[in-house]
Amino acid sequence: MRITLLILLLGISGLLKGQKKDTVSYNLATPYDAVITHLQYLQPDSYYPEIASKALKNEGRSNEEIVSLSIKLKQIFDGSGEEIEIDEIPRTPNYIDSTNNRARYIVSKKFPDLYLEKYGSRWKYSAKSVKKIDALHADIYPFGTAKLLHLLPPNSGGFKLFGLWGWQLAGILILIIICVVLHKIFTLVIEKLIIQILLRMGYRKLADEVVIPVAKPISFLIIFPILIVFVPVLQLPISMSKYVIIALKAIWPVFAIVFFYRLVDIFSLYLSKMAEKTESTLDDQLVPLLRKVLKTFVVIVGGLFILDNLEFDITGLIAGISIGGLAFALAAQDTIKNFFGSLMIFVDRPFQVGDWITSGDVDGTVEEVGFRSTRIRTFRNSVMYIPNGVITNQMIDNHGLRVYRRFMTNISLTYDTPPDLIEVFVDGLKEIVKKHPKTRKDYYEIHFNNMGASSLDVLFYIFFEVPTWTEELRSRHEVLLEVVKLAENLGVNFAFPTQTLHVETFPEKKGNSPEYTKNTPELRKKLEEFLATKRAQ
Repeated sequence: MRITLLILLLGISGLLKGQKKDTVSYNLATPYDAVITHLQYLQPDSYYPEIASKALKNEGRSNEEIVSLSIKLKQIFDGSGEEIEIDEIPRTPNYIDSTNNRARYIVSKKFPDLYLEKYGSRWKYSAKSVKKIDALHADIYPFGTAKLLHLLPPNSGGFKLFGLWGWQLAGILILIIICVVLHKIFTLVIEKLIIQILLRMGYRKLADEVVIPVAKPISFLIIFPILIVFVPVLQLPISMSKYVIIALKAIWPVFAIVFFYRLVDIFSLYLSKMAEKTESTLDDQLVPLLRKVLKTFVVIVGGLFILDNLEFDITGLIAGISIGGLAFALAAQDTIKNFFGSLMIFVDRPFQVGDWITSGDVDGTVEEVGFRSTRIRTFRNSVMYIPNGVITNQMIDNHGLRVYRRFMTNISLTYDTPPDLIEVFVDGLKEIVKKHPKTRKDYYEIHFNNMGASSLDVLFYIFFEVPTWTEELRSRHEVLLEVVKLAENLGVNFAFPTQTLHVETFPEKKGNSPEYTKNTPELRKKLEEFLATKRAQ
């Protein structure tokens, strides 16, 4: 098709050589003839813009304005790299668009506002299309680059190399030099200024591992848009311009992906610093998981941008992903349930790594919280993996969040223990609790509480203010050891389940029951001596 069009244009240009402008003929009988008339008379070898402008509907515009608009229209196609499919243009004078039942033909899918309409017996670019030309031209040539087109030769001139005119080769060389200079400047600014600031602030790891690799992608993020803006000004051959622009637009998101990929590392490093300041250990595990999610999101979005710039129809792809996602969601309900369960754990924080929890039949210490399951180390030293969707629907008893750890026991005394001795012993137990550094002082219960089958029971109900089970056991050991020492000092006998057969005491033999001191002042003196010994220690 392109070869046929080229031969056609070259043949027409050959016939036109030596002819005067006013003797050149044109035809607008069909949409095909209108497009050919517009494009062929703006070729370097047959440059007659006045004839080309005949393909545009002129309503109240001067000849100079309509000629300028015809040139801009071709520049729109050339600058955007849009190739007109000549062979697909209707060649019948009575063409009707089936979608709207009108004599209309859209020349390019990329520019649906540019269409031909039939006026009488002639096909021309519609009046509405002519009004859109200036706006579309400004989009293709922004930031005043359209003014450069007036400074460049509109037709052939000078020498030609590799199918390009000399001024086009010079323009390419100038663009390359500008890009290299800008790249050096941006890289120097980032590496010298920003990195020096980070080093002075003590962020050497951030500078070496994150910022330096990001320096070049940042400069390319700025350079490639400059190339995309200025390449259309060179008015390259339509096929070359198309692939150059597509390549530039496809490569640019790659550097954007690299930049935002590294930016996620910087953001994650900041979150890690923030997580270190909190007591919760869940934050420390949330940061790497969040980093993976953000990096995956950056890659997916960047990939879609690349496909879109390569002129793939991503609408169908996104729709397919949506339908596939729905099917996947139905097939993976448990996985999704566990994923949202993990989010609830990170949001509600019912436990954190290191906590001792009880949930259903599970009893152990939390080692890791993942996106699918929670790993718990049981007291048998086995490892259990509980799906997050299950654990969030169960009652969780978090022993790790306890401020105080309760300790309750009954201290059993023998039935022959005198009341005064019991009272002094209970007072001694209270003093032990008050003196221990790890016990709760504002609340404890120590009372003669029960008369059992074989013992007099003293309720010993206290709390330890310790963070771990190991320290709780150590504190229990210390308190119980003091209780035993107190009992030994006061002469208190601990009871155990027994059956006693009482027989009359023989005169020549003493009974088995111990002889207790029944003098309360003497017992108080022994208690004070015991406490004084502890103070001295």
